[in-house]
Formats: sequence, structure tokens, C-alpha cells
Amino acid sequence: MPDHVHIETARRVLQLEADALGQLSRGLDQRFVKAVETILAAKGRVICTGIGKSGHVARKIAATMASTGTQAYFVHATEASHGDLGMIGQDDVVLALSKSGETKELADMLSYAKRYSIPLLGMTAKADSTLGRAADILLQVPDAAEACAETNAPTTSTTLMIALGDALAVALLESKGFKADHFKVFHPGGKLGAMLRTAGDVMHKSTELPLVAAGTPFIDAVKSMTGKGFGVLGVTSPDGALAGLVTDGDLRRYLTSGKTAAVIDDVMTKSPRTAEPGSLAADVLRTLNERKITQIFVVDAGKPVGLIHMHDLLKAGLA
Repeated sequence: MPDHVHIETARRVLQLEADALGQLSRGLDQRFVKAVETILAAKGRVICTGIGKSGHVARKIAATMASTGTQAYFVHATEASHGDLGMIGQDDVVLALSKSGETKELADMLSYAKRYSIPLLGMTAKADSTLGRAADILLQVPDAAEACAETNAPTTSTTLMIALGDALAVALLESKGFKADHFKVFHPGGKLGAMLRTAGDVMHKSTELPLVAAGTPFIDAVKSMTGKGFGVLGVTSPDGALAGLVTDGDLRRYLTSGKTAAVIDDVMTKSPRTAEPGSLAADVLRTLNERKITQIFVVDAGKPVGLIHMHDLLKAGLA
């Protein structure tokens, strides 16, 4: 089959799902607001549940919420009927997913929620379904055609549920004022965890820093710079603030120009670019790349407290 046929198929699928997402966006109303407010008011967790592909989406929504500051947990609807209903408390909120709204395995979960007055959010394409009627808050997704029309396999419908789950998670995140430093707590590992570390987490500190006072003789300053091995030297003013810096490149350019220097101040770059201890490591990496530099001093109230080299960010897994 020609390559262009596959590409046309992919474009048709993506366009169909994009159109459905647009329809979902336009159809949002106060029920979405009420769903967010209900979750915010709950003292317990969001219990996400479903069967089959909807179950996979429910698990994903629970994971997204849990990683962004909303306590959430996935409970398999079938397992719930065999004891896992005991995991759901009256302070929780149930978010049940089913495109048709007639998934029979959800019956015990719906009855349990009603019996114990647990708020039930129903995500379905069928408002007049069992789930749609049972839900305290209906989160209806468009009843759009599946991308795989021949088999009617869940494609467009799961995309819509994932997107609506993301919308809920982000709305909750923003309502709670959840920030990157909070997010980092739940993502300590991997590339994402590295990107959320701060400059203070990865910087060299204290006696490791290559620093000399302003007015230091040129030769003495170069010896100090060589001894630290960072390829950079910070120059401090009498009050301890960072007044400037000198890199290996600065030295080469200065010496090859035929000039002579009595003190290191003659060579330093004044008011260099710096970072703060609370700056995200990802932002530090961006600064290094944009400025085409390999080191940056970290300052607190203008005084150098750390140094970050590009190699430190590489070791931390940021690049």
C-alpha cells in the first residue's frame, strides 16, 4: 500500500478527533464548574473507575490528578464488586467513565455511591443512560464517531475522555495554586524530576566556589581559578557581592591581545548573568543555552552562594 495512503488515514483520524475535541470544548457548561467545585470541597479522594478502554483512561486520569495535587485513586469496577468498594469512603468523590453509560460492571459502584451519598460524577456520551441518570453531575462528551468506524473500537471517545480528565486536573491544579515546587515532590525521578529541581539542588557550594576579592593581583587570581578547575572565577566586592567574573575564554582573549593586567578587575566581565537558588534547573539550562555559556553563579541577595556548570545539569539528567 502506498505511503501516502497511510498518511491520509492518519490525517483523517487526527482531524476527526480534533473536530470532536472542538465540539467538547464548545459544549462545556456549569456542570464542569460544579464538578471542579465538588472535588475541591471533598475531604477525601477522587475515585476513578471504568471498564475496558474507559478503565485505562480512568487510571490515567487518577494518575494525572495524583501527580498534580489532587488525591486520586483508580478502582477497577469489577474488583469493586468483590471487596474493593471498601476502599471508597463517604468523604470521597467517584468519577465513573463509560461511553455508553450502560457498562453493567459499574452497577454495584453506582449503587454504593447512592447508598452512602458519595458524590458521583459520570463521564459518558449518553445523558439518558444508566450512568447519565445516576450521576449527580454529568460530564457529557460528544457522541462523535469513532475513528475506527469499521469496528467502532474506542478511539475518538477515549481521546475525549482523556482530554476532559486533563481539563479537570488542570482546573483543580490552578484552583489550588499548585506550583512547580509542589509538582517536584511527586516527580523526584527521571527527566521530569530533574527539570523540576532547583539551582540550589544542583549547584556547587561553599568552599568549592572559585572566588577572589576585587583588587586581587592578576597572577594570584589566575592561580586560584586554575586550582578550582571550573574554568571560571568570580570576583567579589568588599561587601561580598558578586562584582564580576572571568572565564578561560576571557583570559585567552585578553592575553592574546597583548595587554597586561595588574589586578583581576582589569579582565572581569562586570554584572554577569546569575541565577537564584530557587530558580528551576530547567530555567538555568535555558539561560546557559541562550547565552552560549557553560557556567553561571548562583547568588542570594547579590552574594555568590553557588556555581552551576553545564556538566552538573548533564549529570542531573536535564540534557
